[in-house]
Amino acid sequence: MTADVWLPIPAEEIDGLPEPSESGLTYRFWDGGPDLPADPADCVFYAVPYMKGTEVAVRPLAAMSSVRVVQTLSAGIDHVTPGIGSLHPGVRLCNAKGVHEASTAELTLALILASLRGFPGFVRGQDKEEWRAGFYPALADKSVLIVGYGSIGAAIEDRLAPFECARVARVARSARTTERGEVRALADLPTLLPEADIVVLSAPLTERTKGLANAAFLGRMKDGALLVNVARGPVVDTKALLAEVESGRITAALDVTDPEPLPAGHPLWHAPGVLISPHVGGSTSAFMPRAKRLLAGQLTRFAAGEPVRNVVLTTE
Repeated sequence: MTADVWLPIPAEEIDGLPEPSESGLTYRFWDGGPDLPADPADCVFYAVPYMKGTEVAVRPLAAMSSVRVVQTLSAGIDHVTPGIGSLHPGVRLCNAKGVHEASTAELTLALILASLRGFPGFVRGQDKEEWRAGFYPALADKSVLIVGYGSIGAAIEDRLAPFECARVARVARSARTTERGEVRALADLPTLLPEADIVVLSAPLTERTKGLANAAFLGRMKDGALLVNVARGPVVDTKALLAEVESGRITAALDVTDPEPLPAGHPLWHAPGVLISPHVGGSTSAFMPRAKRLLAGQLTRFAAGEPVRNVVLTTE
């Protein structure tokens, strides 16, 4: 029986993969194109094409009767979960922990600083040859709340450390203690939101987090606060956000939106106090070397019969 591995990066470009002659693995390249690289029934390890959407991600899953590992190259798995029900029991779904932390944390800081210091206005002023001097907020002395304190949330806090923030509060699905301090549960958000100058969303998209930043959530944010979303668009209720930013009460910096891509004519494009980047949190030069290391490490463990890492669920 053939033991195929489907990779969205050509195998010859990934250092450290197990040798086919020793591992019995055959590497097939598929980046989401219309033609599948081989019979999906022979695939034992499926690395999902990156940033190609749910339709592409789940297309071969129902026919993958031999698959044992489904590996995403994204931090989130929401684009794959619609097809998980078609898999046989015991398939391990792994995310790309370790791949996107640096890039996403960098962008988070860029969005915060650009929003606070007025960069969108500076760019518009440069286009018009206008010198827009003024007095702008600083990140120093601000209170920051990170909602979704996983590896990306921790990487964001690492990069906040030199900026002399007054306080960084952390929230995750459940309470715990880390080296940096206490992580509060989602249930504590109502008391934490009014204290934060900046609220960063870095939580995965789940049934529990879909629409988390709704009218009640946004209404508890203090006047003048900044909402930063580097999670997933549906974590925020777009209608509720529009109501808040159009009133001028809060501002927002969004790397992800709902809908996405944001269509022409959507009111978010021109809403006051909103900065939008086109879902580029992980799309940097840092992605490819980390993705290749992840795949090489996972497949080395897989070929040796060792447990793969970053398992977020196992099918039943």
